Amino acid sequence: MTTDVTIIGAGLGGLTLARVLHVHGIPATVYEAEPSPTARSQGGMLDIHDYNGQLALESADLMDEFRGLILEGRQAMRVLDPDGTVLFDQTDDGTGGRPEVQRGELRQILLDSLPAGAVRWGHKVSSTRTLGEGRHQVTFADGSTVVTSLLVGADGAWSRVRPLLSTATPEYVGKSVVETYLFDADTRHPAAAKTVGGGSMIALTPGREMFAHRERGDTLHAYVGLSEPQDWFAAIDFADAAVASARIAQEFDGWATELTALITDSDTAPTLRPLYALPTGHRWDRVPGVTLLGDAAHLSAPNGEGANLAMLDGAELGKALAAHPDDIEAALTEYEQAMFPRSAETATFEGAEAHGADADNHTANDLITAFTRHEQSP
Repeated sequence: MTTDVTIIGAGLGGLTLARVLHVHGIPATVYEAEPSPTARSQGGMLDIHDYNGQLALESADLMDEFRGLILEGRQAMRVLDPDGTVLFDQTDDGTGGRPEVQRGELRQILLDSLPAGAVRWGHKVSSTRTLGEGRHQVTFADGSTVVTSLLVGADGAWSRVRPLLSTATPEYVGKSVVETYLFDADTRHPAAAKTVGGGSMIALTPGREMFAHRERGDTLHAYVGLSEPQDWFAAIDFADAAVASARIAQEFDGWATELTALITDSDTAPTLRPLYALPTGHRWDRVPGVTLLGDAAHLSAPNGEGANLAMLDGAELGKALAAHPDDIEAALTEYEQAMFPRSAETATFEGAEAHGADADNHTANDLITAFTRHEQSP
C-alpha cells in the first residue's frame, strides 16, 4: 500500500489492526487521547474466545505472548441464589475455549509488538471532516491536524469518526453497573472470596444482579447491575463513597451478606458505569476512505463479546487491506460486508445472558441452561 493508515483509538481493536498491518508490512499510525499507556486503569478480566478473539491474535502472530498471560483456573463459573445457595458450579479443567487474561496486560503485548512511535499519545480528537476523493482531516484538541486517505475510527462508544458515516448515537439501555474491588480477598474478605470461588460468580433477580470474578493478585472485581433510569442514579451522591455504597447495598436487602460484602466492603469507591448501545444492526453506506471497528461500529450492552469482536474487526480489516493493497475501497467493502452481519448476530446471541447482559428477563435457571448449552456446543 502507498497510503498510510490513520487509526483513531489505541484500544484492543485499533492496536490489533495496527499489529496485523505491521505483520504485512503496511505502516499505520494510531492516535490516542490518553497521555500515556498507564494514564488510567485498563479494566478487569477478559475471556478471549477461540472463535473470534484468539483468531485475531493468531492473525497478529501473538498467540505465544497471549498464552503467557492466561490466568489458570479462571474459567470456573458458579451461579448463586441471592441467599447464597450455589445452584451451578463448573470447574475449570483447562479444556474450555475462553481463557481469561487481564485487559491491561493484553493491551500491553499489542503495544509492545508495534514499532516505536506507531502510537501517538495525548492526541484527543476534537473533530473530523471530509475533504473529498476519500481524504479526511482530523483535528486534535491542541489545534494540530492530520490529513489521511484511510481513516479508521477505533475510538469507542462516543466515536468522533462515526459522524462521517452515520448519524446514530448510543442510547442508554436502561441499566447501569456499579464497579467495586476487594483486594487481598482471601485474607481480608474470606467470606466473599469463598463465595466467588476461583473464577467467576453471578447471582441475579429481575432487575438486580451481581457479577464478580477473581483477578490476578488475589483481587475480587465486581459489577453490580441495576435496571433503573439514569435519573435514579443521579440522585445518589457517588462523590461520597460510604453513602453511595450504602444506597446501592440497600437494593440488595435480604441477599446473603457474603454477596452484599462485594458492595459494602469494597476497597475502592463505587464507580458508576451507565450502559449504552447503538441500534442492533447498525450499518452505513460506503464512504470512501473511512470505516469503523469495535464499539465505534457496533456498541452493545455487555455480552462477553465486545473486546473479542473489536479485535476480530481489527484483524479482518488488516487482512482485507493486505489482500487489496492497490484498492482500498475493495478492502473496506469486503470488511464491512462481513462485519455488519457478524456484529448484529453477536449482539443478540443466545448466550448473552451468560454474561449478565439482561437480568430483567432471565432467571438463574436460564443462566444455567445457557452455560450448559455453551459446553455442549462444538
